[in-house]
Amino acid sequence: MATTPTPSDPITPGEGSFAPGSVAPAFSPLYQQIKGLILRSLQAGEWKPGDMIPSELDLAARYKVSQGTVRKAIDELATDNLVVRRQGKGTFVATHAEQHIQFRFLRLLPDQGTLDEQGLAERRIIDCRRLRASAEVARQLGLRTGDAVLQVRRVLAFGGTPTILEEIWLPGTPFKGLTLDTLASDKGPMYALFESQFGVRMVRASEKIKAVGADADAAGLLAVAEGHPLLSVERLSYTYNDTPMELRRGLYRTDTRHYRNELS
Repeated sequence: MATTPTPSDPITPGEGSFAPGSVAPAFSPLYQQIKGLILRSLQAGEWKPGDMIPSELDLAARYKVSQGTVRKAIDELATDNLVVRRQGKGTFVATHAEQHIQFRFLRLLPDQGTLDEQGLAERRIIDCRRLRASAEVARQLGLRTGDAVLQVRRVLAFGGTPTILEEIWLPGTPFKGLTLDTLASDKGPMYALFESQFGVRMVRASEKIKAVGADADAAGLLAVAEGHPLLSVERLSYTYNDTPMELRRGLYRTDTRHYRNELS
């Protein structure tokens, strides 16, 4: 019976698999197997966010495949925003601390100007509490009902105008030690904090969007009238190996902004 290769093992067509825990057919293309092995190293923390990964030649020697096979694997990882190529420097593990990555999951743009021009949001953390997961939160985060979770509530403002009210649910174990003081004192993007202090990198997300009216609580925090139209955005974010790591429910003001997504 064939064994699953470790990141340093040579592989041949028909061997190997995708990242740990996933199912890949034995006949998956060789570059996909290389992609899976690189993903395994990313997941294990061999190369951390912001680190330069080995060159294509070094990886080709490591896995005993052609440089072209490695290049195709890295091309897919770059398309997935997991690594970033820098001309003349090399390939680096993508990090949410980078300016162009910071806004990857924020799709609310000003009607006038660009997202970069509006600057970083002013953040107010309302609370950060450790709770027991409800059945619904547990289901979405892949936990058991009653497992420990963190609930964070915050308001994001742009130009002094409160614009986004967020309720964030995080699994308790990976984020042990996260406190209100930690969130309030950190000035960078929240996902960059998750990377640097907890070793959790968000790599993709799915969203559900609908229109709602502001209830009394949201109206007060967003400085709008009760019943004011808001955009409700529920996001489930995943780390490597499609493991859910965050459930985020946001209420967005869209009187001077719009939600934009690019489809391909």
